[in-house]
Amino acid sequence: MQTSDKEILENSKKIAILGLSPDPTKASNKVAQYLQKKGYVIIPIYPKGGEILGCKAYENLQDAFNAESDIDILNVFRKSEALLGVAKETLTLPYLPKCVWVQLGLSSKEAKELLEKSGIVYFENACIKIEHERLFQ
Repeated sequence: MQTSDKEILENSKKIAILGLSPDPTKASNKVAQYLQKKGYVIIPIYPKGGEILGCKAYENLQDAFNAESDIDILNVFRKSEALLGVAKETLTLPYLPKCVWVQLGLSSKEAKELLEKSGIVYFENACIKIEHERLFQ
């Protein structure tokens, strides 16, 4: 049975955001701010590292998952063409997230099949912020 988006959001505490921009006008940053306000721990993944929204930003998936434990959701802000590569890399991480959530407007049939076959819940073409607002407000 497919796990619902509501169940995933209710039972998750840590969300890694791949492609989290430090620019407060970007969608990824607005989504991260919203999730922080709702009590989630945000793990930024941004190629230049640094700090975003008061949190250490990791330069790549491997660094984030090696340094942080118990990441529940990997929220992806990358182009659709990059999703299969992200899915393949996800399967090489030290542990697997419960869910890979791909933002609005993005999809990859191959990434979906690969991750679901490995037991990871996969949502695509859905904004985690919009879904959270719809389900909990």
